[in-house]
Amino acid sequence: MVSRRRVRLCVGVLSAGLLLAGCSGGEDDGTAKPPGSGSTGSKSPTASADTRSGPTPSPSATGLDFTPDPGRAPKTRAEALRLARAIAAAPARWGPGFVKRSPYESDPAFRPVLDTNCVWQLKPLPATVLATLTRYSELPAEDGKGPIRVAAVVTVHRTVKDADWEMAGTLEEALRCPDQQLRQGERITGLGSLGASFGVMNNLSAEDMLTEGGKYYSDELGGPHHYYSSQSRMGQVTVTAFGKGSEGRSTDEVNTALLQGAGAMVSAVESELGASE
Repeated sequence: MVSRRRVRLCVGVLSAGLLLAGCSGGEDDGTAKPPGSGSTGSKSPTASADTRSGPTPSPSATGLDFTPDPGRAPKTRAEALRLARAIAAAPARWGPGFVKRSPYESDPAFRPVLDTNCVWQLKPLPATVLATLTRYSELPAEDGKGPIRVAAVVTVHRTVKDADWEMAGTLEEALRCPDQQLRQGERITGLGSLGASFGVMNNLSAEDMLTEGGKYYSDELGGPHHYYSSQSRMGQVTVTAFGKGSEGRSTDEVNTALLQGAGAMVSAVESELGASE
């Protein structure tokens, strides 16, 4: 069951999403992140990315109810992959009626990287990442409505600093590439992003959080449709929930699913890595 603190995550994400139109390149109130992505991860954030909120405060400085237990932190790729599988949202976490897509899980040896042409390409994991995993689910088409397609992305970094670089890099990507090709036949336009450390803009659940929004176009599903994502950092782990709407699906339907999936994953990070009370 999602705790009351997870409900506050939902409020924070929604509040941030409503502000996207005034941020970098944003034209829509949705959010974008390609399947399996967390960001390039290996690059350093630029001055543009650093304007989000300054250095990330520590839990003790912010009052965040999460204290990582160093003894539970993964130290090998095998341990990190087990952790990623324990955290990544399964279909039931998104809401009633969601089912697995095929393929259900990404190849953990690779992750997408945004190239200089704003096209996502699969690349081997960088040295800063122990493991990454994406799970794909959907609410099938029914009653004249198209599907809602969602994904849960978990990236386990070697250090907290590496995870923080990823958050800044993800924010930078929307500035660099407001129009992106996700894969063949899928693209997003007018992408904008908004970041907030704990306590900023209703972020009351994660050490760092960002949302992205844009317009989604698909050869299969048409467009423009709602596209929205939220990414949170807890210690050395980043979790991303993203989704794509389709004909007949409201913005609220997509957002509700994403908020449930995002909240479930943040709660799972706390359960897996938090110190015992």
